[in-house]
Amino acid sequence: MIQHWIRFRHLDIVRFGTLEGDKIRVFKGDMFDSPQRTDIAINLAEVEVCTPVVPGKVLAMWNNFHALGKKLGLAPPPEPLYLMKPPTSYLAAGGTIKKPRVDAKVAFEGELAIVIGRTCSGVSADSAPDYIFGYTCANDVTVGDIINRDPTFPQWVRAKGFDTFCPFGPVIATGLNPAMLVVRTILNGEVRQDYPINDMVFSCAELVSRISQDMTLEPGDLLLCGTSVGVGSMRPGSTIAVEIDGIGTLSNRFE
Repeated sequence: MIQHWIRFRHLDIVRFGTLEGDKIRVFKGDMFDSPQRTDIAINLAEVEVCTPVVPGKVLAMWNNFHALGKKLGLAPPPEPLYLMKPPTSYLAAGGTIKKPRVDAKVAFEGELAIVIGRTCSGVSADSAPDYIFGYTCANDVTVGDIINRDPTFPQWVRAKGFDTFCPFGPVIATGLNPAMLVVRTILNGEVRQDYPINDMVFSCAELVSRISQDMTLEPGDLLLCGTSVGVGSMRPGSTIAVEIDGIGTLSNRFE
């Protein structure tokens, strides 16, 4: 059964629960460890939507889709290539992506994100799905021309780590088969990306397994699966949305 978990602020209190139509069924306890359903239901229209989790870390993949790699003339990597995005980059659905204080083009990258549900270290690909709580939408916002500005040091973290450059949400969907999902990115009402998750070089289970060999993954951590063809720049005043059927739509303004 698919469930949609949401974190929200209501009457200055941050809570979490599941969406039931236009209402939120409130839970208590720990979202990742036997959450307890309550009798409280709150209208979705009455709350402020928060990021569905507060990750200890966000790891973002590079060159993880065959179609984009082929377009860029890149061979599939032998192992996942990834960077980290800082907590100051996290942004909820409905929040505003802020133009950085540099004169450069800002690009959108619509992505599927894996949400880790259990502490995970050195796990096999076969057991990795047991450590995945669910999936959410993400936008790996990037200032691309910063990356190779200095030929001696590629600046991936800076290019992707500006404040508000990691919108994700609005919910975490559980009970989905990620291989069946399609990511669509919509800029000012125009579809700019429309690609299948099953084109990934490393599947969701493989990403969790391989990265868990490097570092311990903890409940609430996010793995951004990488993006595919259609990445482009956006101008201030734009609305950018990442839509994945079965999860929902992450929509943000860029100002």
